[in-house]
Amino acid sequence: MNTQSNTVPDSSRDSRTNTSPAGVLSATRLFYWSVRRELWEHRSIHIAPLIAAAAALLGFLIATLGRALTMPNPADRLRVLEEPFTFTMGLILGTAFIVGIFYCLDALYSERRDRSILFWKSLPVSDLTTVLSKATVGVVLVLLIGFAISVVTQFIMLLVGTAVVSASGLDAAAFLNNVALGRSSLMLLYHVVTVHMLWYAPFYAWLLFVSAWARRAPFLWAVLPPFAIGAIEKIAFNTTHFATLLQNRLHGGHEAMSMSDAFPPDLMTHLSSGRFLTSPGLWVGLVIAAALLAAAVRVRRYREPL
Repeated sequence: MNTQSNTVPDSSRDSRTNTSPAGVLSATRLFYWSVRRELWEHRSIHIAPLIAAAAALLGFLIATLGRALTMPNPADRLRVLEEPFTFTMGLILGTAFIVGIFYCLDALYSERRDRSILFWKSLPVSDLTTVLSKATVGVVLVLLIGFAISVVTQFIMLLVGTAVVSASGLDAAAFLNNVALGRSSLMLLYHVVTVHMLWYAPFYAWLLFVSAWARRAPFLWAVLPPFAIGAIEKIAFNTTHFATLLQNRLHGGHEAMSMSDAFPPDLMTHLSSGRFLTSPGLWVGLVIAAALLAAAVRVRRYREPL
């Protein structure tokens, strides 16, 4: 009797331990270190945007020293100094976007190819934690790192441009107002979050699913099924509904702004986050992305090394 009476409290204590906040903290810590591991193993996440930033800075210095200083017209000099800011923004974010695409496409495939999945599966890290950590890196962190590098690069360009403008006897205040780095950075962050993260989430999730499923050539498996569906629809029904749907998704996200052709720097008056968050297209895409991520978790659970 004494033995039984002592066993029940121990069992209940173990049950309480498994459902305590410490268990949640442990899962959070596993997710945190999984994300850290991805950032450590994939240095291209920050190296590629840094290379793009270095190229932009080099081009800006050439434009500043080679063109702006030799132009006699002050208005032309200011124009040369202001033009590279928007291009630099697009170059660095575009590079980060491409890195995110290829990262998602290779994230779950490479661990089966190099058989490292056997090691990671031996650790107390669930398939859900692994897939969510890779999705977080590919969808969120890659773009945020690109955004941070873009802001720092433009700030350096702003310092150099201000020095050149002041040394030339031009109005530095007008230059700073035209560049509007703070406002354009906020709008860039808004655009990245709404369009590149939320609106494009189904594309990232599709790439992660293909990465978990494909036995070889994941890039082809990611591209060929949509192409085949569109071709079959065109041949069988002479319609292009599927291709139009993909095209609208790629060029969509306009609900985030009331004027999609005013970017940047005067977008602050055209925000429509409420309309974007209540648009059916956003939530349908997020549901599809969640379903594809769930499928990727299940596929990874049963996939063997290549």
